Amino acid sequence: MPLAVVPTPIGNLEDITLRALRVLGEADLVACEDTRRTGRLLAHYGIRAELLAYHEHNERRLAPRLAERAASEKVALVSDAGMPLVSDPGYRLIRACIERGVRVEVLPGPSALVAALVASGLPADTVVFCGFAPRGGRGREELLRRIGREEATFVLFESPRRLEGFLAELPPEAPVAVCREMTKLHEEVFRGTAGEAARRFSGGVRGEVVLVVRGGTSPGEPSLEEAVALARSYVEEGESPSRAAARAARETGRSRREIYGRLAAG
Repeated sequence: MPLAVVPTPIGNLEDITLRALRVLGEADLVACEDTRRTGRLLAHYGIRAELLAYHEHNERRLAPRLAERAASEKVALVSDAGMPLVSDPGYRLIRACIERGVRVEVLPGPSALVAALVASGLPADTVVFCGFAPRGGRGREELLRRIGREEATFVLFESPRRLEGFLAELPPEAPVAVCREMTKLHEEVFRGTAGEAARRFSGGVRGEVVLVVRGGTSPGEPSLEEAVALARSYVEEGESPSRAAARAARETGRSRREIYGRLAAG
């Protein structure tokens, strides 16, 4: 028996496939983040199934047990909304199934990430998905540096309370799309520059937000000293000098050989 990974609507209950309804209806067990929320969805479509709460606080303990059940029963995995594993639990269960030789069947379906990317009107040839934006520290600094330097489209989730602050830290001329409440009654897509978006949402915003940003808009190239400092920070985090130099070279556009030479010189 395969483990079925089933995307669920991110807002509009009509955004569920006939295949997803069939698989959920045939499942012996549905593992979900919130049994009440998933229960309402299944009840809407007249589906009765055994539900098991499977979330970030118990997935390490439950993943092996669920994988064992999936070997002989029909088990479906859902999240509260959208595709499981995309900033949601499920990775440990997938790995446990793969290790046990249990087939994993992934159904296509709703995803706030894809919906926002398409609605943004920004290039979708090279895309970087960042999950939830780091609240601060080196992780946030590194993300902002990447957005400024790399010619790619970045997609990330952000809290409505922190949206204005994050927009203010982006290069002011960076093209962005703020996608709010996708597929829901009050869906909104704001397209403009980061500076314009920061002013537009200065009074706060409600609902779930997906932010799409076009990178590579920071002027100028970082100095060799800045690139070496970045590489040193990666070494401090545990990377080898060679890997740290290569990573810093990709992110700054500087020569890997020069960066590595400075690192080796101390």
